[in-house]
Amino acid sequence: MIRSLAVVGTGLIGTSVALAAARRGVTVHLLDASASALRTAELLGAGTALPPEEPVDLAVLAVPPSKVADVLSEQQARGLARSYTDVASVKAGPERDVLARAPRPTHFVGGHPLAGRERSGPLAARPDLFQDRVWVLTPSRLTCKPAFDRALDLIGLCGGVPTVMQSGAHDETVALTSHAPHLMASLVAARLGGRSPVSALLVGQGFRDATRIARGEARLWTDIVETNAAEVAGVLTALQSDLTELLTAVQDLSVRDPRNRARSRRNLTGLLERGIAALEALPAPLAADTSHVDVTITVRPGELARLLDTAAGYGAGADTVAAPVTPHGGDGPLVIRFELAAAEAQTLAGKLAAAGWDVVHEDDVRAETGPALVGAPG
Repeated sequence: MIRSLAVVGTGLIGTSVALAAARRGVTVHLLDASASALRTAELLGAGTALPPEEPVDLAVLAVPPSKVADVLSEQQARGLARSYTDVASVKAGPERDVLARAPRPTHFVGGHPLAGRERSGPLAARPDLFQDRVWVLTPSRLTCKPAFDRALDLIGLCGGVPTVMQSGAHDETVALTSHAPHLMASLVAARLGGRSPVSALLVGQGFRDATRIARGEARLWTDIVETNAAEVAGVLTALQSDLTELLTAVQDLSVRDPRNRARSRRNLTGLLERGIAALEALPAPLAADTSHVDVTITVRPGELARLLDTAAGYGAGADTVAAPVTPHGGDGPLVIRFELAAAEAQTLAGKLAAAGWDVVHEDDVRAETGPALVGAPG
């Protein structure tokens, strides 16, 4: 059982880990080269900036992938903790470096919580960031059982779902599911730069949803891609082949050549259908990880559009509308249901209520004997 924790790096992930542990009564010590970030995390209640008087049970290295081995070596040399883990999104390279030069590699286990936000820094941290999120552990051939068990305890404190993988398999997977998508989102977002101001007026929720992750801190993502470059290059090469096929089909359609039109339409439709099929084959999110927010609106022109625009401004796109617009008795007020991650639902409910909407949040209903009204229009 973890009673004391050190978090090295007080950005979004590190501070969120610290907040989650502190809420469970763990004594948390914070370390960061940035005095500003360290002070901010401390003021948020994530822990203390005072050094521990004795080795803590576990140290979490919340640093970029390329820094993991060096920071581990430094902290092991000073005797910061009994065991160590990290939260970097690349595992194989850091593992090799740790095995090659860390003083005590047996006391380290790689870790990667699959959670995050488009914002960075301690002010974006949330204690529930990891609730019901997969948290991968990648023990090396030298990882000892106490280090592994303490990392499991940390995941439990944070509400995560532990999953064990080999580091290479992890990196191959996240190259497709995380790293390449980030680069593609950045490419699309960058195309908007230099366009006329009118173009910005036509940026809808679809563009924002597809490019949201491109807001990630550029230097950190450069480090991530560099550390996992071989796997990312493999995914991009496959995408390049798909894009060539797609481009050929669209170019044929643009010139309206009847000889190639039917074939190009089939190719385009096939590509779109493969994407749909792959998404539909994904497992459903964990039930505990989702919640819904019901908003009652008056039936009048433009009211639904106004609600959807407001919700979109708070990060809830039209794709989060999980149930049809449901009339009360056929011609009364309408109830619009948004379904999204539990923490995001809580935030959305609060913001919509503050903006004057008639809101009921599922979690509040569970906590009361009857429906709990979060807010009402003013």
